[in-house]
Amino acid sequence: MTDKHQVIALCSVGSLGKYLCDELLAHGRYPFVVISRQSKSNKGAFFEQRGIDVRPSDYSTDSVLRILNETNATTFISFNNSPDETFVTVHSAFLEACRKSKNCKRFVTSEFAGNIDDFPLLPSFFRTSRVPFRKILEQQNDVEWTIFNNGWLMDYFLTEDKTYMPSIPNEFPVDPNNWKACIRGTGDQLQSFTSARDIAKALIMLLSAPEWERTTYITGQWSSFNDMVKAMEEFYNRPMEKTYRSKEQIDHDTNLPPTAENLEALYLASVEEMMITKSGACPREKTIRQRGKFFENLTFTTLEGLLLQTGSSRGLAEH
Repeated sequence: MTDKHQVIALCSVGSLGKYLCDELLAHGRYPFVVISRQSKSNKGAFFEQRGIDVRPSDYSTDSVLRILNETNATTFISFNNSPDETFVTVHSAFLEACRKSKNCKRFVTSEFAGNIDDFPLLPSFFRTSRVPFRKILEQQNDVEWTIFNNGWLMDYFLTEDKTYMPSIPNEFPVDPNNWKACIRGTGDQLQSFTSARDIAKALIMLLSAPEWERTTYITGQWSSFNDMVKAMEEFYNRPMEKTYRSKEQIDHDTNLPPTAENLEALYLASVEEMMITKSGACPREKTIRQRGKFFENLTFTTLEGLLLQTGSSRGLAEH
């Protein structure tokens, strides 16, 4: 597939997807459309100000198919993060629309997590959403697909005014807005960290690849949460308040009965599992190989680079 014939369909564009919109506009080679449950006027100023083509849809196969054919879309990228069986239902509709479409025969499903080659069941909340949909992808050959993973979003080390990503202080170990950290386990386990903008740039580079692999990995920086906190402290020249959650506490919450009152604790524990295992780190050998194969001209951003790029000042912590 040549670049000049490609049209990209983005679905459920939220915080991470906005970076891809920005980079597609800056790149200029690929026209794109955003498929959303909301119209452009209801979806917000971001889309209005950039003149982005937003097509409303109920996410049914017929609705999505109509948009794919109207726009001559060739690649479908999903950012939909629906839970459990809803994820499977929605993505099955997306996939079926691609299968029935005239030209949309490439599909990037919504995962953007860690090392699923070696840890396919982590995070554990993927077991009722991503895992069953992966099996559906594997059972068909009409649409080429890849599962794109990047480890932890480095943007969560930024204050809210410097990123599209929302603050998630209970989920992500570092809260730069309140200058504190909750370290899970020892905090020494190696992890992958990648900036949202690098994810967007890598996805665009992947579009020109003649053939995809079933799983695609990128990493901006391999490090531990302890070392990333230390880097934040050194950059801003200020100690960060730290608390800790032990592996035993996480294991306890992982084994709670799946009742309504435990859902939040179970979800959090499933995310924390990635922090205390190797599943939060993209497989180094494969990631480096794919960097040379797909992303040779992409200079990945480190935490220090991201802080500087977004206008953070050394020695001055932001409150």
